[in-house]
Parts: sequence; structure tokens; C-alpha cells
Amino acid sequence: MTMRRTTLAAALVCVAGLLVPGAVATAAPAAPHVRGTQTVPVYDYADAIRESVWVTTPLDNDGDGVRDKIVVDLVHPREAAERGVKVPVIMDASPYYQCCGRGNESERKVYAADGTVAKFPLFYDNYFVPRGYAFAAVDFNGTSRSTGCGDVGGREEIIGAKTVIDWLNGRARGEYADGTVARATWSTGKVGMIGKSWDGTVANGVAATGVDGLATIVPISAISSWFDYYRDNGALYTTDFGPAWLSGFVNGRPDPICVPNREALLAGSDNATGNFNAFWAERDFVPDARRVRASVFVVHGINDLNVETKHFARWWDALAGRGVPRKIWLGQEGHVDPFDFRRAEWVATLHRWFDFWLQGLRNDVMREPMATIERTPDHWVNEPTWPAPGSFHLPVSLGTGDGSAGTLGLRPSRPGTLVSVTDDPSLREGAAVSDPNAAVAGRQVFLSAPLRRDLRISGTATVSLRVRVNQANTGFAARLVDYGTAERINSLASGEGIRTLATESCWGATSAADDPCYRDTVKNVVTRDAAVISRGWLDAAHRDSLTAPSPLVPGRWYTVTWQLHAHDLVLPAGRVLGLVITLSDSQFTVPRGTGATVDLDLGRSRLGLPISLLPGAAALPEVEVAPQVSATLEPEVPPEDRWTGFR
Repeated sequence: MTMRRTTLAAALVCVAGLLVPGAVATAAPAAPHVRGTQTVPVYDYADAIRESVWVTTPLDNDGDGVRDKIVVDLVHPREAAERGVKVPVIMDASPYYQCCGRGNESERKVYAADGTVAKFPLFYDNYFVPRGYAFAAVDFNGTSRSTGCGDVGGREEIIGAKTVIDWLNGRARGEYADGTVARATWSTGKVGMIGKSWDGTVANGVAATGVDGLATIVPISAISSWFDYYRDNGALYTTDFGPAWLSGFVNGRPDPICVPNREALLAGSDNATGNFNAFWAERDFVPDARRVRASVFVVHGINDLNVETKHFARWWDALAGRGVPRKIWLGQEGHVDPFDFRRAEWVATLHRWFDFWLQGLRNDVMREPMATIERTPDHWVNEPTWPAPGSFHLPVSLGTGDGSAGTLGLRPSRPGTLVSVTDDPSLREGAAVSDPNAAVAGRQVFLSAPLRRDLRISGTATVSLRVRVNQANTGFAARLVDYGTAERINSLASGEGIRTLATESCWGATSAADDPCYRDTVKNVVTRDAAVISRGWLDAAHRDSLTAPSPLVPGRWYTVTWQLHAHDLVLPAGRVLGLVITLSDSQFTVPRGTGATVDLDLGRSRLGLPISLLPGAAALPEVEVAPQVSATLEPEVPPEDRWTGFR
């Protein structure tokens, strides 16, 4: 039978005071997989329909005169198709299905003799197909069996994935391997995109097109601006592992088909200047949040050094400004999927989310608290929103010390109170943060008094320094540091906060080729006496503009202001908050100017600390002299780890 798709106007219901698109108020025709307000496993996964479809895009970026085609590998319940029961689609578009694999165990697609996929990576197919969903594993342009060439966040990548949604809604052409027409007559047309890292990034980008049919996205550790992935306030993170390298790394086409494309990526990146340009604007999804019609469930590790927290924070703020229905989980881990840091709760929550947004089942997921945050290892709290309600930027003053550490407090220093720092390009983060009371060349450290009460930091900190530099350019780096002994998730070690065990747990149904069992994980917890809360870098020539840098005039005073990366934590009473300022940082960036000497006018410099006052708490205690702190930051972060662990 043919079921009439629900129009957007008919799909607006009031949930928690919001008009929410995609939640169907009227009951759909009875489906065997629906019991009350949830879907249940009734369909045979082993007998599900498996097919591969080549979807034709409107682009030809490999220049062969033929429109590029994106391969969609699908699995959906046979019984539903035979009964005319249409199902929504969970879609994970990825460049990694053949080159590298997905998930903690790096699973790849395994193909059957007929060319369809016999074994899909991850648990989505095993768990959701028996519950009345289809799963689509989409190969990016230029990867695996898809044609075209990878353009890393660009137009081809986004339109390629978008065109798959168009095909699922009857607006694009699809073909089987033999050239016969493929139609998704079994689909409701509703799609939910999900994925970690680059997979989640393309979900952000497709949502920013406003494509009809995309009901929700679940971006996990996802990029919102590729410029911000490779740079921070004009400071380059790398010139070796940029978009051209990344396109080649996942490339599935024989050379030299995509060599011209990679050359164009290298030229567009403009590493020589570090400027923001049209190339990067095409890959910045935040301004297009105004077009988003899908709901968004953000998941991110607040200690992620690969896709830093600025990505979720800027995207989240833009979505909030447009009133997009949304939810967020923030874990203590690094670049880790929630399936590997909170498995049972994640599967249950994702199930409710997809049931609500894709099946139209009126469960309570949108009445639950919007934000769920891991405060300490495996201790999670719910919050009404993020950042914390009532949070504000507290202006924190910088004061002089006794020749070593200065102070962080509320009493401003007198304008003209000067300290100096001379660049040491070899200074690594561990040495910059450890032993904060010692005099160490290349840094200035400022310490609060021990906190008398707990302090909630929630949001994005800013640093504003009044500086005089003796050369035309220099880098600046700032780190907020939590000094105090505590059990912490070791997100800097291999595994980024988790350890993989020998045991397994299973999540879904099994076929002869595909089981739903995955190795269990536990948190990698260590006791440390210091942890970096947040980092941020600035190329001084880009202090006023990311598109038109201007050199400093040696000897002239300037105010330089930049954002650190978003964070959320509660600093317990007794802890000491530190701010560490260094200059060029060859461990994390590619410095453009080294060896500078910088004078800081402390009376005209500030830390903008995003805080929410807890009941009975003061902001920061008064401080006259920096407290004595004994701390060593370990382990060190090898710079290459940020790029070799990008998946």
C-alpha cells in the first residue's frame, strides 16, 4: 500500500513548550514494531533485505564528464517491505568504511558475493533493523566504491550525502549495479544521520543545507568548521596533515584521477598565510545553522584534543539562537564514542531519540533534561541546559608575584604593572604547567587562592592581554589549569580515557556474517595533581582579522583577545585555578614567529572566566600572594597523536 507522507505543518506538536518538527501528533497506521511509545524487535535481521545503490549526484568533480555517484549500502526489514510498512532510515555517511574502519574495533564493511554488504560496522543495523528501521552506510565521494574525489568538508561531500536523502525521498536517481533503477519505496523518507568525527561532521554539513527529509542528526565529536579544525585564531595546527593529505588518506580511486583535486585542496588551504578565505568559508557550517530543520543530539568529550570543544560549543550556540530542538552529552573522555564510555545508557537514550524523531512516537525524551554531563569518572548529572543557567563571564585580574607565580583574583592590578616573558619554542605543555611557583623561562603563571567553595566553570573562557612585543609577530598560548590531587580520566593516554577489555556485550540481532557483540570498556582513571582544563592559541598578526593579518609594530602597545576552548566542570573547594601564558607553541602549533620578548601590562589584562555561582558560593577568594603548589603534569601529548588518532 502507499502511505501519504506527513507534511511539516502536520508534524508540529508542542513538546516542553516547543513546536517540534518531526514528532507526529496523530497515530500512524499500526506497525508490528511499535508497542506503545517504543519500537520493539520483531523483524528477522538475518533475513533482512540487503542492497547496494549508486545514487547520482549533480556534480562531476573528478572531471570525467559523468556525474559522480555515491554508494549506499542498505539493510532493512523484509517483513515490513512485504507488508507495505514503510520504515525510516538511520544513516552513517563515512569516508572510513574501507580505508580504516569504524568504532573502537575498526570494523570495515564485509561484502557478500553479490556485492551487497554482509557485515556492517557498528551496532546500528543489528539493533535498529529488527525494530523497524533501515540502516544506510554511505561511502563518501571518492572513497570505497563511490566515484568523484574527496573534497574534505566541501560542496561535493555535503551534496553527495544530501543527494542520498533526496533519493530516499524520490527526488534523485538511484541504480543497482546492473543499471536498473532503484527506488526507496519501502522508506518513509525520514532520515536520521549519525556518526563520530568526520561522519558526524558531514551530518552537521547536511543539516546546514536544510534538506527536506532529514529529521534529526546525532553528531559525535564532530567538526563544525574545518578552518577551526586546522587552526585556532590564525595559529596553524599543522601543515603536514591538512585537507589534501586527508583526502589522499581515504581515497579509493586509482591515481592520478584525484591528484588535481588534492592539489586544489592544498592551494585552497593557504598555509602560507593561515588566512580564512572562501575555501574555508565553504567548510564552515556554523553560519548556516539558520537553515537547520532537523533536531540535533550533540555528544562530545570535553577533553577531546582532536576535534576540540570549540566545535560543539559554537555549533550549539548557533543552534540555540535559532531555537533548534536539541540535546547534549558531555563526557570527560577524549575522542571517544559514547558506545564506549556509557554503553547501556547510550543505547537506551539513542533508541528513545530515534523513536521520537523518526518513528513519531511520543515518549519523554524531549521532556528529559537537555544536558547530561560527566562531572567525575562515571558520575553523571543532568542539567536543564548548557552552558549552565545563569552563567556569566567573571572578569579575573592578573597580579604580580614574588618573582615566580603571579595571582588570579578580583582585585585589579595598577595599570602599568609590567611583567615580561621571553619565548622558548622548545617549552612543552608538561614543563609549562608543572611546578607553577618555579621560575621557568618562556612562561608566566597566575594562581588563584585555594577555593573556599566549589566553583562551576561552564562555557568558553577568554583571555585579554595588553602587550608590547619586540618583533612583528609572535604566537600566544593560554591554558587554564586545575591544580589539586584528584582521580581523573586519563584522556591523554592511548585510548583517550578508556581501556578495552577482553569481555564482550551484545546489542542487537545476529546473522551468519554479522554479530552485534563488542568488546567492553572501562574508564582509564589515574590520580593526578594537575590537569589542563582548556587551551587556546593566537597568531598575533591575526589578532584583529582572520582574513587580513597585520604585523605588529615593535615597541607599540596592543590589546590581544582570544577565546579558549569550551569546558564544563566543578572545581571543588581547596583546588587552585591557574592561568599559564606562553608564546610560540611548537608542540601544538606551527609558529610563525619565534624568539619574541613580550611585556604584559597586568593592570590592563583580564581572564574572562565563564562561571555559574553554586548556592552559597563566592566567585573567587581574595589573594595577595600566589599559594605554593606542587604539581607535575603527565603524560606528555605527542603532537602527531592529534592527527594519527583522528578517526
